[in-house]
Amino acid sequence: MEPIVDKFGRPIRDLRISVTDRCNFRCTYCMPKEIFGDDYVFLPKEELLTFEEIVRLSELFASLGVEKLRLTGGEPLLRQDLPNLIEKLYAIEGIHDIGLTTNAVMLGKYAQPLFDAGLRRLNISLDALSKEVFGKMNGRGTTPDIVLKNIDLAKEIGFEIKVNMVVQKGVNEREIIPMATYFKERGITLRYIEFMDVGNDNAWSFERVVSKKEIYDMLNENFDLEPVEASYFGEVAKRYRYKDNGAEVGFITSVSESFCSSCTRARLSSEGKIYTCLFASSGFDIKELVRKGYSDEQLLEALTTVWENRTDRYSDERTEETAKKRKKINMSYIGG
Repeated sequence: MEPIVDKFGRPIRDLRISVTDRCNFRCTYCMPKEIFGDDYVFLPKEELLTFEEIVRLSELFASLGVEKLRLTGGEPLLRQDLPNLIEKLYAIEGIHDIGLTTNAVMLGKYAQPLFDAGLRRLNISLDALSKEVFGKMNGRGTTPDIVLKNIDLAKEIGFEIKVNMVVQKGVNEREIIPMATYFKERGITLRYIEFMDVGNDNAWSFERVVSKKEIYDMLNENFDLEPVEASYFGEVAKRYRYKDNGAEVGFITSVSESFCSSCTRARLSSEGKIYTCLFASSGFDIKELVRKGYSDEQLLEALTTVWENRTDRYSDERTEETAKKRKKINMSYIGG
């Protein structure tokens, strides 16, 4: 099939797949424990897409132009037998790249099986090196030691690793330079993510955002950086390189510098809904059609219609008022 484009001419290239809505952290910017308490009811197993359903939908998306998959959650390593899914997804014609986003707490157990299944890229969430700051941000008191240990293990196995740090004003901006120093010395890419208004539960405001410019200025006082050209259309991170050792640092700037115009990403939620924007209010229930017995041709028609009617450009339009008024799906359902 010919690759499809949306109302703004944006092709579909990337599919983010949430394999579970559960997480072992309660990060303040994603699943704050005040909302997601011990009595919070997560999706029952039968509501989640099966591996067979995920593979079938991924095959259909690949025929529409998707080349890259990313597995997310919640925490994806909480989904049983994940290496089996990785192996099946790698067999899909047209899929050239699969990544996985994880908090890495359970990575020590699963790193080798995931690598053996074909996975080569990991995005690991780590917001601070300070035990106190990180423990408070993850809502569980977990220290960074286990994450750092598992990063070393994954690197030794052979994974390509990027570390993601969500920066919040008044919370962890003092960690910007220590994090840069630590991962620069190890040749691991660190990416600073501007605090985003994903969902409606994280008390977001512009005042709590540390912008890319602010972070860059801090780095520039301590390191000698040079910009790196984007590798492909729709690349999210704005990349820079340390001149002295070639390690990279990146910025994900959906608040201060929108990248809506080149967004090529669709999201498949853990319960089988298609979302065409991270900040979407509603999704299209593709699982319902799958379980009603729709043919591949009928499902392709539905997916094509969803993408070709896409007009999302939320980050271009965001204001303090719209951020607070608009109801948005929580990140735990659709990943990052």
